[in-house]
Amino acid sequence: MFYLGGVGLALFLDLLLLGKHKKSKADWILAAWLLVIAFHLFMVTLLGQKTYPQLWGLDLPLPLLHGPLLYIYTRALTGRAMKMQHWLGHLAVPIAFYLYLIPFIFLPVAQKIFVYENNGIGYEKFMLIRSFCIPASGIVYILLSLYILRQHRQAIVQQFSSVDKVNLSWLRNLIIWLAIIWMLVIFGNGDWIFSATVVFIFFIGFFGIRQGVIFSRPMETSAAAEAQSLAEDAPARSNSSAEAVKYVKSGLSAEASQALHARLNILMATEKVYRDPDCSLMDLAAKLNVPHNHVSQVINEREGKSFYDYINSIRIQEFIEIARLPESRKLTLFALAQQCGFNSKSSFNRYFKKITSKSPSEYMQVPIASEN
Repeated sequence: MFYLGGVGLALFLDLLLLGKHKKSKADWILAAWLLVIAFHLFMVTLLGQKTYPQLWGLDLPLPLLHGPLLYIYTRALTGRAMKMQHWLGHLAVPIAFYLYLIPFIFLPVAQKIFVYENNGIGYEKFMLIRSFCIPASGIVYILLSLYILRQHRQAIVQQFSSVDKVNLSWLRNLIIWLAIIWMLVIFGNGDWIFSATVVFIFFIGFFGIRQGVIFSRPMETSAAAEAQSLAEDAPARSNSSAEAVKYVKSGLSAEASQALHARLNILMATEKVYRDPDCSLMDLAAKLNVPHNHVSQVINEREGKSFYDYINSIRIQEFIEIARLPESRKLTLFALAQQCGFNSKSSFNRYFKKITSKSPSEYMQVPIASEN
């Protein structure tokens, strides 16, 4: 009954997802994945009860679908959805398994039962290959999904000055929980694996409905598209030769880069665009009337920082300047930080300590004369 409860919850979540007004590609992929999970648990229940042997065999390739679907979902959720032909490439192994199993699936019931009761007699090589492919698929696709998530995070800091509204914790926790399930596949037993799968479905339902993340993208669509266009822009490197290789085809000459850097400094000093909590690389590019990748290149090469670090370091500098003013004493430190463009107290405290090695309150207790 526990497994059937998981089946029912998965189908219920699927209906909620399909009932969403504007469904993204990620929504459709997650809906398909939930159906696979529900069918997998249903087949486990049938096998445990030794009922409906006509369906036996349909379950064997199912574990090989979860890894690719996680990866495909991760790419779609981070704005890097793949074309259908690429989907088929990642689903080639489970598809090949199903094609191989067609004769077995249509065997008479008595023969099927005989094969199952005798540990897959006649299909020993197939079962050996399957036993290797399942953990390998899990490990490979967990690592690929984590890599995509890390790459996406790098792209975000190249274009956003605040990442507090970009909630990637849902996707990270999803990947981690799948990693736990695959560890159970390798080292646990069937009951542990499928019990963890049911808990995984409850996890999707609880956090999805409670936080509203499962039924919408963690980033706005436009922001995700921008992140995709900047995915090749890795964070700033200290090695100048590596930077030269990175931007060798950008078309921005040294003279133009220097001039753009000067314009950028003037823009920061005069318009103080960093005070906008949602200031982005695209905003700067629009104000400077240049391609956004040129602005990214200038910040990376001439400031030695990502866009996120560049904007927030300016915010910290201004905070330090205005916090010492007599008229600022009537305001809280975070109220001053908000004037400088921070919209999260935790982010402000974290970044301030990164720059000064002190918390804001500790820093403000230091006499001005001792700072020089």
